[in-house]
Amino acid sequence: MQLSVIILNYNVRYFLEQCIYSVQKALANLNPVYSGEIIVVDNNSTDGSCEMVKSLFPEIVLIENKENLGFPKGNNIGVANAKGEYICILNPDTVVSEDTFLKLFDKKWNEKTGIVGCKLVDGTGYFLPESKRGTPTPWVSFTKIFGLYHFFPKWHWFNKYYAQHLKEDESGEVDILVGAFMFMKKALYLNVGGFDENCFMYSDDIDLSYMVLKKGFQNLYFPYTVVIHYKGESTVRDSNYFKRFSEAMQFFYKKHFKKSFLFDVMMRLGSVIFTVFKMKQQKSKERIIDSFIVFSKTVINLNVSQPISYLASFEFFKNTSQKNIEIIFNTDDFSYGEIINFMQLNKCKNITYKNYIPQSKYLIGSNSSNDRGKVILL
Repeated sequence: MQLSVIILNYNVRYFLEQCIYSVQKALANLNPVYSGEIIVVDNNSTDGSCEMVKSLFPEIVLIENKENLGFPKGNNIGVANAKGEYICILNPDTVVSEDTFLKLFDKKWNEKTGIVGCKLVDGTGYFLPESKRGTPTPWVSFTKIFGLYHFFPKWHWFNKYYAQHLKEDESGEVDILVGAFMFMKKALYLNVGGFDENCFMYSDDIDLSYMVLKKGFQNLYFPYTVVIHYKGESTVRDSNYFKRFSEAMQFFYKKHFKKSFLFDVMMRLGSVIFTVFKMKQQKSKERIIDSFIVFSKTVINLNVSQPISYLASFEFFKNTSQKNIEIIFNTDDFSYGEIINFMQLNKCKNITYKNYIPQSKYLIGSNSSNDRGKVILL
């Protein structure tokens, strides 16, 4: 078997369902010479995730942990059960394109290729800069926490955190890739020891990426296939988020570098800034939708009072309105690749997107990278 896709789930039943549908389509699109499997590792969800998998996807491998073992250990369990030569670590709050795995296999691999990551966009089609990152030394973390990379994007000393030496559509070597999507050989994963189970979350992908670099391999950012990442679904960004992130980074520094007094000071200052920023975000008003555009060949009963326009093709769409529009895609009528491409081409502040999943009749999506996301049962 060539590929094992490992999806670690915790209480995101509907996002998991959509993710599995997209992975199945991507696996089916592989050349006949390739084969793949899906492994779902559930960290003791209480939202019916396991029941959904058993009912809708009885053919895939489901591992039910009896407690929340965390991101590293959960994924290590999945990899231990994987039969593929290659593995893909995938968040459940993602949607892959139909060509994602095909393009990664068609890419030229060599003996020095480490982890490969692809271009990630949020639920409105905007690029997620964490798709490619540099090693977060204390100085690099400082430029991130205080946003210096915004003001000096072309200065080498200030643009390392988000690997700004590469444009979002430019392939090349990077230090760190995001744990939402990591494609690599299983042998390499095992060679570096997998995710460090002493770290619960947040620095696990940084640590794994860095361990691969230390072994002499090259991590690669590959933007020629695009994946949606609905950020924040598996992890609530509450008042404790920054504290947990700070502890995770301290773990990384203690493991690979000397303890940094500078970093301690930065984290204390950053914690205050982060708290104020999050409080300001929480005070923002809920977005009001003025009308809906539904891309579907059949009528979907939305049960809303706003005007609804049905379009059977993307060619008929023209955004000439300044009002807030919600666009809904029937995923039976359009491929995930087509949907992702449309979102990127038409991203703007007055448009949000939701996918309609006909099999279970719900809408799903996220209005921004800071939004926890929405599931609307119809």
